[in-house]
Amino acid sequence: MILNISGRTDIVAFYSNWLINRLNEGYIDVRNPFNSKLVSRIMLDDVDLLFFCTKNPIPILDKLKDIKKKIYFHVTLTSYKKDIEPNLPPKNDIIEGIKKLSNIIGKENIVVRYDPVFINNIYTLEYHVKAFEKLCSLLDGYIEKILISFLDNYKNVRNNYKVLKYKELDENDYKVIGTNFSKSARKHHMVVHTCAEIHNLLEYGFIKDECMSKELSLKLTGKKYKKWKARKNVPCECVEMVDIGAYNSCKHFCRYCYANYDEKQVNDNYVKHNPKSSLLIGELKDDDIIKVRKDK
Repeated sequence: MILNISGRTDIVAFYSNWLINRLNEGYIDVRNPFNSKLVSRIMLDDVDLLFFCTKNPIPILDKLKDIKKKIYFHVTLTSYKKDIEPNLPPKNDIIEGIKKLSNIIGKENIVVRYDPVFINNIYTLEYHVKAFEKLCSLLDGYIEKILISFLDNYKNVRNNYKVLKYKELDENDYKVIGTNFSKSARKHHMVVHTCAEIHNLLEYGFIKDECMSKELSLKLTGKKYKKWKARKNVPCECVEMVDIGAYNSCKHFCRYCYANYDEKQVNDNYVKHNPKSSLLIGELKDDDIIKVRKDK
């Protein structure tokens, strides 16, 4: 079993102590986001890989030495400012955190995501080209791969249109991004790819790859996994993973986020968090139905 930690929230940035407590306890409870009475219990003995997704790896760096499972990291780092990403630490601090992470787990076990890419009157194509080149230069020698994604039309994106003011990308925009990003990546000894994107930019020098491909998961765990059924409606070839996060619980409040769509609920959920609970948000209830999730 591969745990996704997490596509629903930033556990590393805000809930690292809870995660370490759960790893020490040997199990994690995850409430079903579509049926709140159903709880999946994940036994750590069934877990082969911890796949971390975060925008701020710093809170967990000093805890990694105590984690006995195989670790793989995606760290999202973009060039947007406080108008788009209001609660992130300074980007230079995150850069240093990525370097330390690379030294701990090895550069082959970390991918940086420049995600999502969108343009407006402030964040122009030229802006992104320069920012991406700077990112590559700062991380030269610390990472081998960068993943690019484009803005999707989520509910929260539509709600924040007055802030994002994003423009639709045309074919020439994709060409400029693909050509220049590929050039910067090669210059700094990296490869660049997309995942689950209609515009995969292969014609401009991107490679074909996924966030967690069959080949990568086999290399990391020695096991073969099925394609992620939850993503059957998108061009995604990632293998199946189990997300242990909860929606509406990330305090970054990024304006493009798909997992947050109610800031009041985010704040309420954050208050309900108990680092000693088996659940990320709240506590188990007497009428909860708990089922142990088996590794298939």
